[in-house]
Amino acid sequence: MSVLKALRHDVPASIVVFLIAIPLSLGIAAASGAPLMAGLIAAVVGGVVVGLLGGAPLQVSGPAAGLTVIVAGTIAQYGFAATAAIVALAGGVQILLGLARLGRAALALSPAVVHGMLAGIGLVIALSQVHVLLGGDAQSDAGQNLRDLPAQIAGSHGHSTLLGLLTIGVLLLWPRLVKTSLLPAALAAVVIATGAAAVMGSDAKRVDLPDSPLAEIMLPRWPDAGPGQIAVAVLTIALVASIESLLSAVAVDRMHDGPRADLNRELVAQGAANTTSGLLGGLPVTGVIVRSSTNVAAGARTRNSAILHGLWIALFVLLCAPLLETIPMAALAAVLVVVGLRLISLAQIRTYARHRELPTYVVTAVGVVATDLLTGVALGLAAAVLMMLWRLVRCEIRVVPGGAGEWTVTISGTLAFVGSGRVARALAGIPEGGTVAVHLHLDYLDHGAFQVIQDWQEAYEKSGGTVTVRETHDGWFQRATNGRLGAGKTAPPRRFGSWSQWQDRDRQRRDAMEAGIREFERSVAPLVRPHLAGLARDGQQPEQLFITCADSRLVPNLITTSGPGDLFCLRNVGNIVPPYSSADDSVGAGIEFAVNVLKVSTITVCGHSGCGAVQALMKGVTTMDGALGSWLRRSGTDFAGCDGEEHCVTANVAQQLINLRTYPVVREAEAAGRLTLTGLYFDLAEARMYTVDPARRVREPIPVEA
Repeated sequence: MSVLKALRHDVPASIVVFLIAIPLSLGIAAASGAPLMAGLIAAVVGGVVVGLLGGAPLQVSGPAAGLTVIVAGTIAQYGFAATAAIVALAGGVQILLGLARLGRAALALSPAVVHGMLAGIGLVIALSQVHVLLGGDAQSDAGQNLRDLPAQIAGSHGHSTLLGLLTIGVLLLWPRLVKTSLLPAALAAVVIATGAAAVMGSDAKRVDLPDSPLAEIMLPRWPDAGPGQIAVAVLTIALVASIESLLSAVAVDRMHDGPRADLNRELVAQGAANTTSGLLGGLPVTGVIVRSSTNVAAGARTRNSAILHGLWIALFVLLCAPLLETIPMAALAAVLVVVGLRLISLAQIRTYARHRELPTYVVTAVGVVATDLLTGVALGLAAAVLMMLWRLVRCEIRVVPGGAGEWTVTISGTLAFVGSGRVARALAGIPEGGTVAVHLHLDYLDHGAFQVIQDWQEAYEKSGGTVTVRETHDGWFQRATNGRLGAGKTAPPRRFGSWSQWQDRDRQRRDAMEAGIREFERSVAPLVRPHLAGLARDGQQPEQLFITCADSRLVPNLITTSGPGDLFCLRNVGNIVPPYSSADDSVGAGIEFAVNVLKVSTITVCGHSGCGAVQALMKGVTTMDGALGSWLRRSGTDFAGCDGEEHCVTANVAQQLINLRTYPVVREAEAAGRLTLTGLYFDLAEARMYTVDPARRVREPIPVEA
């Protein structure tokens, strides 16, 4: 991409990000108890230094709300000049971490802990800044802010409260009323509140900047503390800033199709920015998702947008500082209240509830609010470890009585000695003299638990009963019986085969469908039941509409390694999509439901080798009678120039992609960037998938990773 072409997109995007960064930088500095210039310095340094050196070109860096609590505590303990020195040292630690190529290691931290930490920080910010919004002063800790809040609300309120509430109202309503990204809500809210303050002649407290910004820069000073205290402060800022920056970089990668982030390079760049910011008397710098997502949404193409946004801030501070001094502090506090509360994401809470990680999230958030950041994160990590251990040793036990003294015992999951007591109690409850089938669906079995089952089996059989032990994963109990237990927690994959294959192997010839259902309920249902129960509760949210042939040899979930809830499938003879003008109601309804209701992001048309429908079309079906001939004629595929069956199948897939675009819902979603159309070709003999280039009507192999 040429520089001039890129700048056509990057310059407007940089202006949008600059307009957001100004109020946020001032508000974060105020909430941290730092000089307001420190927030602006960090914004300039984050834009220019990280923009030049960073490994995530479209990420925008600057002062972040996630560090507000840490910085405020550090300033309260050591003073701002010493905090600036700590920030500079933290930058050095980040550089070392990046050079040691530990960028990926930071992502090993549980996301539930990270997001719980941010939620706790957001609540602490909101609790402190609501006091400023109501015309009071923020206290030193969240507990004191919470205790004083009722009195603050009940007290008398002046213009500050009106201006703060006006700012919040604009922040919430602006995105619904104004759709252009050139006028961000934060900027509009602060400008409107500032104008209202001027019209009212308000005496509310305003932004106070030095008359000569460059002359008033506060240089760093070595902290008056012991090496241990300094090291803790440095590592805290370095680690939290690193994690937040790297998580933001990963999130930004999902928003665009450009080069992926080099996390180690990004970490070095963040360190260089923090060292520079600290030496210049600025706040710590991190990659921030709000400004970064705005940058991508505004059309930025290269790192020039982030660099330019930093330069615009520098020019504005030097040339237009008096304009900033008209902004009421209550307006900035209101912006921080909204930003803080938005760190508590309801979508993330629902996600962690579905994945049963909500306790970790809640423990971290409450710990940060009730104690301090390090203690809260430590509590969250402890909760995450306990949850992991609980899952590792958890097994599901089901005892189902049958007729004539028959019992079925199903044990699924991980069976270690800590769960053997539950197993012993469940088995002891089975009456003597019966016929018991024990089905084991285990990914791990230790000797203690094995001994419990074996001892019970021997005792039960001595009392006149019969016990049969059968394993889905073919190994754990059998290996233990043969004295070979302990090969590791890796079970062989479940068998896959057609009805005839697995029935022949078992030497059982029964009604295929009935036998298959029974085998599913015995072997597979216990493994997939938790996942299916979640889908039954939460509904389906597939990512793909998968249109393929009804050929019995083609199994969509097998060839895409997908499972329940992943694919919304339409299958018919020849994977045909009739044009909208002659649409079949079944196909058209499926397409509209997938795009409008399920909001799928991709529609895939998949053909396959040996397709009988394509073979019929190649021979000509213009005179074929009946429903089959009528259906195949709707394909619309022109096979002129096709060289062999493979090329004809590929041409048919390409034509169905063209037919898809005749549907208004597809055209609208694709034009809005919400939908992608793709074509695939599956070779049955090779068991290999190919992509289809619809323009050239050729197939191309999908590279197989080593």
